Amino acid sequence: MPILPAAKVLGCGTRDNPDVKSASMPRDEPIPDKLVGALTSGLAVLRYLVAAQAPVGVSRIARDLELNPSTCFNLLKTLVHEGLAVFDETNKTYTVGMGLLALAKGTLEQANYIAMVRPYLREVAMNHGVTCTLWHVMKGERVVLVDRADNDAAIRVHMSLGQRLPMYIAALGRCMAAHSGLTRSELRARFAQLRWEDNLSFDDYLSEVEEARRRGYAVDQSHYVKGVTTVSSVVLDALAKPLMAISAVGFDAQMGKGDIKALGEDLRDRAAAISLAMAGLRRSRD
Repeated sequence: MPILPAAKVLGCGTRDNPDVKSASMPRDEPIPDKLVGALTSGLAVLRYLVAAQAPVGVSRIARDLELNPSTCFNLLKTLVHEGLAVFDETNKTYTVGMGLLALAKGTLEQANYIAMVRPYLREVAMNHGVTCTLWHVMKGERVVLVDRADNDAAIRVHMSLGQRLPMYIAALGRCMAAHSGLTRSELRARFAQLRWEDNLSFDDYLSEVEEARRRGYAVDQSHYVKGVTTVSSVVLDALAKPLMAISAVGFDAQMGKGDIKALGEDLRDRAAAISLAMAGLRRSRD
């Protein structure tokens, strides 16, 4: 079953370096020249507590991690102070604290959202014969691919989870721009940094951003990647700010005007339903 490589389909690398793996697999990144020893040791102690099957004392932790007992004791005191560990004064042992759950809350919520959205992705992929993807907004005006649903076609677009894109690129970028609150000059500055396989003027891009705002979905036909059409709609948070985008990807030759319109309206309706559901989930947690 032929599957197009992600870099070729959605160009997540640069033109000179289209390698996807290095951008999406942090373990391949070089070790920094200078590591903070105390932080490294503190994280080692925290991981030890997480993995422990029972409360443990400072002597055993220090021995197992090959740490100086005094240093280990001070690290544990700090973790207790920060709520990441709990000290049992009676037995002189430590366990992991609930503060760790607070740190992980954002990640756990995102995982819950992904599970909630996944059935929508599968239905879109199968109903429209496309690859349907879910992108989450990151810091630095970028988005990351957090989930994907493929169709059962013999030839289809394949994309790798974890790959990152500029926030304002392709169809999803037009949707993001439509709800960004950026001024024309600010958006022009972002647009100037984007790279397209087929030339696209800023005026045309801006017109399509306005169209995305009006109809609730955006389309990119062969501008970002030649021969590929993407249709996207944005998931908004309770403040109407972009949180995620659902994007469907297919080949130009397989997607007529009627197909694109039906797909866009489907994505728009599903994104609106997800936005409402997620706003409810957030309110219930607050």
